[in-house]
Amino acid sequence: MWAKTWACGQKRGQNVPMSYVVIFRSTRKLDDGKLYSEWSEKMENLVKTIDGYEHHFGFRDASSRDGVTVSYFTSLEAISQWKNLDDHKMAQQLGRDSFYEEYSVQVCEVLRDYGFEA
Repeated sequence: MWAKTWACGQKRGQNVPMSYVVIFRSTRKLDDGKLYSEWSEKMENLVKTIDGYEHHFGFRDASSRDGVTVSYFTSLEAISQWKNLDDHKMAQQLGRDSFYEEYSVQVCEVLRDYGFEA
């Protein structure tokens, strides 16, 4: 069962320019999660300071430890700025050393955005 772990930002249809999506897929290592939670919160606050960041949401399956975070940005420059922030680089290294068994990152251009809400 997938459990939503966070969601922030805009709703679909609010005329938000969403032209790029970063998809971060990961499998967490078994640990107590305290350091991970601290860094996760720190990164969530930090990404919001990036000009061109729109919003993100994420899910993690508790039994498999597999997760995905989808982040929306208005430009490739904003994504590059996020990727290269010193604190984010430190979090990336901690991810490789301590938090994740594996991860992958995909950067995608949004060609269409449509949906349905009841």
